[in-house]
Amino acid sequence: MTLQSPQPRVLIVEDDPRLAELVREYLRENGFEVDIEPRGDVAVARIAETPPEVVILDLMLPGLDGLEVCRRVRPTFAGAILMLTARGDEIDEVVGLEIGADDYLAKPVRPRVLLARLNSLLRRRRPSGADDDDAGDDAPNALRIGALTIVPESRVARLDGEPLDLTTAEFDLLVLLASHAGEVLPRDEIYRELRGIEYDGLDRSIDLRVARLRKKLGDDAKQPRLLKSVRGIGYLLARS
Repeated sequence: MTLQSPQPRVLIVEDDPRLAELVREYLRENGFEVDIEPRGDVAVARIAETPPEVVILDLMLPGLDGLEVCRRVRPTFAGAILMLTARGDEIDEVVGLEIGADDYLAKPVRPRVLLARLNSLLRRRRPSGADDDDAGDDAPNALRIGALTIVPESRVARLDGEPLDLTTAEFDLLVLLASHAGEVLPRDEIYRELRGIEYDGLDRSIDLRVARLRKKLGDDAKQPRLLKSVRGIGYLLARS
């Protein structure tokens, strides 16, 4: 297995000690450095003091629930948040994605699926120590669509010269759409590229990412000019 850096750090925020320990041992066997925190309120402080690359975040926690933990750390945490939800609990999945979780996984956790999701998030996460002021807007691989500039290597996006505050998931979606600017990308393709799964016709995670991305781009949700929906097919990022 090839990872982006030796022993990426993962914080498991889970109050079920048996599940947390099983996940920790599995991830350690696959090259991760793993810590466990059972309390939501303590997790907020630990993430701020020593940010891991990825947080695996359960919802039902003592101190603070997982949604509140996500809401509090997301504004300043540059890593990825993988939320654990009860199977089929769409409300929790929707709310979690709306407040900035990068992905979610339904319990019971399947170790190989969890590992695949973590590696996907790590490949796409912003490199540690990246500096917005040296983001390389003139890099040959920079994507430019009207007033929008995206530098995939440094994971920085600017609109009218101002940096956009995007989550990992939002940035990945923007890069994918910008790489196909002017083309309609089907939902099936977006799901395969960004989540590694087939679209089942019910999952709303990509729709929620699009809604959040539109808001951050200053696009009109009712009459978008930049990030457009194509009914029954998918999404399009307009060239200008």
